[in-house]
Amino acid sequence: MCPAALPMPTIAAVDGYALGGGLELALACDLRVAASSAKLGLIETTRGLLPGAGGSQRLPRLVGIGLAKELIFTGRQIEGSQAYQIGLVNDAVPQNEEGNSAYKKALELAQEILPQAPVAVRMAKLAMNKGIEVDITSGMAIEGMCYGQVIPTKDRLEGMAAFQEKRPPHYTGE
Repeated sequence: MCPAALPMPTIAAVDGYALGGGLELALACDLRVAASSAKLGLIETTRGLLPGAGGSQRLPRLVGIGLAKELIFTGRQIEGSQAYQIGLVNDAVPQNEEGNSAYKKALELAQEILPQAPVAVRMAKLAMNKGIEVDITSGMAIEGMCYGQVIPTKDRLEGMAAFQEKRPPHYTGE
């Protein structure tokens, strides 16, 4: 299953090379973390192909159409630090001796997401993923439908009670 289709947030960690299909897989994730020395690129044109798996659709949304065309047309490979500068990845971290700095940063990010209300996170992902595909009016309607699914949950009640009682919430995903 494509990471974009999963109901929960997905995080790609790029500690080495993400070229062609590897970058397309990372682009299908909600968030991307790369080692500053990682190599990323949609290199298909250097092989007589074009990016598949939504790569030519997702890249322009992240970096803009002009830069996406440049990267795809040239098949250029960029390092993780440059990928961060252009908005291709959410973070670029210096590589460590173990060669897993992006993986460790991705785990930190996951730990930051984990305590949030599961239903709210799932609906936020759905609202953004579907809303970006349509005009603003339709996007607002999608957001409203997702919001409506969060209102009757026990998690929303817990979140509001925890806020009023000045304590951390304890979500159950209900």
